[in-house]
Amino acid sequence: MTTPRIASRLPAVGTTVFTQMSQLAIEHGAVNLGQGFPDFHCDPKLVDFVTEAMHAGHNQYPPMTGAPVLREAVAAKIAALYGHCYDSAAEITVTAGASQGIMTAILCAVHPGDEVIVIEPAYDCYAPAVTLAGGVVVPVAMRVGEGGYGVPWDEVAAAVTARTRMVVINTPHNPTGSILRRADLDALAAIVDGTRILVLSDEVYEHMVFDGQPHASASSHPLLAERAFVVSSFGKTYHVTGWKVGYVAAPAALTVEFRKVHQYNVFSVNAPMQHGIAAYMADPAPWRDLPAFYQNKRDLFRAGLAGSRFELLPADGTYFQCVRYGAISDLPEAEFAKWLTREVKVAAIPVSAFYGQPKESGVVRFCFAKRDETLQVALERLAAL
Repeated sequence: MTTPRIASRLPAVGTTVFTQMSQLAIEHGAVNLGQGFPDFHCDPKLVDFVTEAMHAGHNQYPPMTGAPVLREAVAAKIAALYGHCYDSAAEITVTAGASQGIMTAILCAVHPGDEVIVIEPAYDCYAPAVTLAGGVVVPVAMRVGEGGYGVPWDEVAAAVTARTRMVVINTPHNPTGSILRRADLDALAAIVDGTRILVLSDEVYEHMVFDGQPHASASSHPLLAERAFVVSSFGKTYHVTGWKVGYVAAPAALTVEFRKVHQYNVFSVNAPMQHGIAAYMADPAPWRDLPAFYQNKRDLFRAGLAGSRFELLPADGTYFQCVRYGAISDLPEAEFAKWLTREVKVAAIPVSAFYGQPKESGVVRFCFAKRDETLQVALERLAAL
């Protein structure tokens, strides 16, 4: 028998670079600073709350929109932090991780032929979602100066056409570690004001902004909040990336359309984890303390490479550090990352992988969401180059 063939909806997509580099790290016994996940445990209290939720009987389907107690906790946190009051019943939806929230937001809003402006380098799930929706990705590349990566809003404005349906932003930004500030939000608001353009704001690293700087959430900007899907992730905030629980906040009219897709995509999300997370959120200390926790790791990592031949780019947020390696090698980024994994035993991610058309800039990304002992081992190897 011959297996029937199907025409690929994503012909340009293969296995993600994260999977490839993690597998290479395993094969060569390398310290994996490539894929963005912690190698330390979450707070045992959080596990206890989830266990208690299971024993309490929260093991059947929760509401499609998410457990009310969790949606209420999310709405209260957003109001306290960013000053925008979302209706927990009509404007907050719990998702199976941020990626599912991003996919659902794009599928519900983007129609065939619509254009979506994506700021590059960009996390790799945006463009495939646009393609599956029948949309057209319009990339705009960030500029790199002395202050690191920044969004060229003049070029974003120039990319807008009558077919533009959405602009995707990400702050704090993966992979560059840059952040948007209020002036950036104002610039975006000036572009979309008076248009039909929606905003998808990926804010999964919202609690990892350093040096006392505030997180500029789209929720905090009145004009943007009126037209934005704001996505966040409990997995990133609470060190439980494998749980795949996140949420999307959006105005009621947008949420109605979002939920139409969500209900046929995953319908509902893990019930005991929702209740456990809601109980854990009663104490704000875990997310309030997170900037200092990761800033210490960032500073440890940067200090360990300060005397090396790597050029450190600014890292204002996330748990990623980008470096230029031109003083070490002239290999293309993907080849350098593989060489680093095989020969130096430290895995990194080539930033060129975050562009639709690979763009070589001699930069790789390290993840410092690791135990200090893990970072010290990696730093000894990297500093020796």
